Amino acid sequence: MPKGALRTIELEEAETFGAANIQDFTFKDLLDLDSCTRCGRCQDNCPAYLSGKPLSPKKVIQDLKALLTERGPVLLGSKASGNPGENGRQMIGDIILEDEIWACTTCRACQEQCPVFIEPINKIIEMRRNLVLEQTQFPGALRSMEQRGHPWRGTMATRTDWADGLNIKQLSEDSNVDVLFWVGCTAALEERNMNVAKAVAKVLQAAGVNFGILGTEESCCGEPARRIGNEYLFQMLAQQNIETLKGYGVKKIVTACPHGFNTIKNEYPQFGGNFEVWHHTEFIAELLKQGKLTFARKLDKRITYHDSCYLGRYNDIYQQPREILHAVTEASPVEMEHRMSKAFCCGGGGGRMWMEEQIGRRMNQIRTEEAIKTNAEVLASACPFCIQMFEDAIKAVEAEETLKAMDIAEIIAEAIE
Repeated sequence: MPKGALRTIELEEAETFGAANIQDFTFKDLLDLDSCTRCGRCQDNCPAYLSGKPLSPKKVIQDLKALLTERGPVLLGSKASGNPGENGRQMIGDIILEDEIWACTTCRACQEQCPVFIEPINKIIEMRRNLVLEQTQFPGALRSMEQRGHPWRGTMATRTDWADGLNIKQLSEDSNVDVLFWVGCTAALEERNMNVAKAVAKVLQAAGVNFGILGTEESCCGEPARRIGNEYLFQMLAQQNIETLKGYGVKKIVTACPHGFNTIKNEYPQFGGNFEVWHHTEFIAELLKQGKLTFARKLDKRITYHDSCYLGRYNDIYQQPREILHAVTEASPVEMEHRMSKAFCCGGGGGRMWMEEQIGRRMNQIRTEEAIKTNAEVLASACPFCIQMFEDAIKAVEAEETLKAMDIAEIIAEAIE
């Protein structure tokens, strides 16, 4: 299974959903608990912990290990059903606090640094699944996905407003395309990121790529639902999208969202959706190598680049964005202290994009302050969640006059116009 994929639940066969008790975890999960060396590398790299949240991946693993030690003899002896511990403590709420469970951005920093390959995220997601599917506790974004097919409550935009005047094919009108541009909810419906969708389209057009979009037939890829814990909603959305894609005979997909990229590439195959999926930084880098993109001018900008978690740690795409920025500025981006596999999360992953950050410092502000230290004019990223988080943070730290958040596609579009 790809490292960017979560386990699936056989919904029709499962008697319970997620993990409410220690015995609900897999053998690998329980082996993880016994394997922890308490080195603390996970905690030292966890953005939730470092920003003052109650979550420590090390503590989660150690607390679950203590519960396993307590319950193990009873479970092996079949003396009880194995629900609460003998002192009445529940795993969710007493052993692992709900604030710990919801603080995780699923950024994978903990798992990237663990010397024995322990996976705290899987255990946190299983507990979220139980909270959502068994205890009906979930953020409002899930309700919007159920009702409107996207997580952006309040938007009045349609899936195609951003494309007005750009003469972009919709597959319902002309399915003779080489590439499907999967726009994603945020780029299609959130005002700031509509500019990113336009930039990607302009770059593809400049390179002569025969592409189209699904338009109103595109729905949420389901990634926020799955990371928040609603596996049922995720599977419903995934199967609906796979049916649509197969109906048009789609083979190659380009998306500007690392979350959609990771989901369609690494998780849709669990449900028979096997497609060739490119992130737009990979695709643009390839267009440059092939000489299909030429710049009208090189940009004289001092740029720092933020590695988004789902592009970097989940899919090992580190060099292509930097190659693009080097090509357009003839200089390497100035690097922040935390970069590549040790990059600091913007705080928007794991469904946190739609949850208020009420405990500790805001992760997006911590990361933006790190970018300010480089004296860069542009904070570049390749993720719509990151762009939105940085837009908010730049305003919060009053750095609008000196720092601008831009997607790599926007930077390239500026250079080719």
